Amino acid sequence: MKNIFIYPSNSLILYDLVERFGHKPLAIMQEIRKKVTTAGIDSPPLNITPEDPKRGLKYAAVEVPAGVRGRMSLIDPLIEDAEAAILVEDAPIGFGCMGCQRTSELVGFLIRAKRIPILELNYPTSDADAENFVYRISEFLKGLEGATEADA
Repeated sequence: MKNIFIYPSNSLILYDLVERFGHKPLAIMQEIRKKVTTAGIDSPPLNITPEDPKRGLKYAAVEVPAGVRGRMSLIDPLIEDAEAAILVEDAPIGFGCMGCQRTSELVGFLIRAKRIPILELNYPTSDADAENFVYRISEFLKGLEGATEADA
């Protein structure tokens, strides 16, 4: 079982596929849930800890918009734990909008810099593309299973 980073993060289809193949999906939804449900954190929208801005500054300077730093503070633990990644390009805003192209570019750069297995796909625009999309993800995840067994 590998930790699979999913981007765009709120893509439920990717989350479900990763789980079905026995891997642990890493998506921003789980980090947001921690912020909303953890006792001791102020209720939204002030649900941050003193460490969160520091995590964001790890990736982006003070001059960078706060939204980028805020998103990166949530994505930081996911990037740190990632052992493989699935990145979807050109997705419509409803598929997994992260609200900021600069954040998306930074996340892509950081994941590629980790030198972990990455599957990069374009968002499907037809039924045939969708079938190929799911097929390529399943083959990628099966390949990771084989690599895990060979490493053991």
